[in-house]
Amino acid sequence: MSEDLIEILSKGLAQTIYMVLVTAVISNFLGFLLGITMAITDKGHIWQHLKANKILGTMINIVRSVPEIILIVVLIPVTRIIIGTSLGTTATIVPLTIGVTPYLARVYESALRTVERGKIEAAHAMGANEWQIVFKVIVPEALPAIVRGMTLGMISIIGVTAVAGATGAGGLGDLAIRYGYQRYRTDVLFGTVILIILLVQWVQFLGDFIARSINKKRYKFE
Repeated sequence: MSEDLIEILSKGLAQTIYMVLVTAVISNFLGFLLGITMAITDKGHIWQHLKANKILGTMINIVRSVPEIILIVVLIPVTRIIIGTSLGTTATIVPLTIGVTPYLARVYESALRTVERGKIEAAHAMGANEWQIVFKVIVPEALPAIVRGMTLGMISIIGVTAVAGATGAGGLGDLAIRYGYQRYRTDVLFGTVILIILLVQWVQFLGDFIARSINKKRYKFE
């Protein structure tokens, strides 16, 4: 492997990791808030509010329906306002976050819905208020599913950063297009594919390991 190839791939990998980490932190936080809001405002739940639930769900579905590559273009004015430019790795984080957050919201909503209603009702009967039920019953019980959802979210973010490379966002996707495809450098093309595969496998392994560890501790103390 030539020094030139190592340098190019290292730079692309660093940019991808930067985009993935920053996007993951922001989108997971926002997605969790939206997901838990959707879960607890549903029919028969602790903060039932069907109108708000329907409005929020519709908004989430609308944003989810827009392909990421289109969202990046549509949000150029918003990106310029927030970042000051619509070009580059940092600027791409804005549309990536907006695009991934609704997906994560649905993932977290599904994870939180796995908690048995009986446990929620039991906590309520023992005098727990709504906030205690959310953070001491629902979230802990759904934690393995939440971790798996977060893992899926991270993998999705890796995928959309590669797609964003088509707009010159930087990262491995940008390298695959500019160097691998346009300049006919198959070494760069295969190198980026291998790095993306390894990155996805590492995230999946880490997520599965954490989820299994949580389950083992839970069964140990039950």
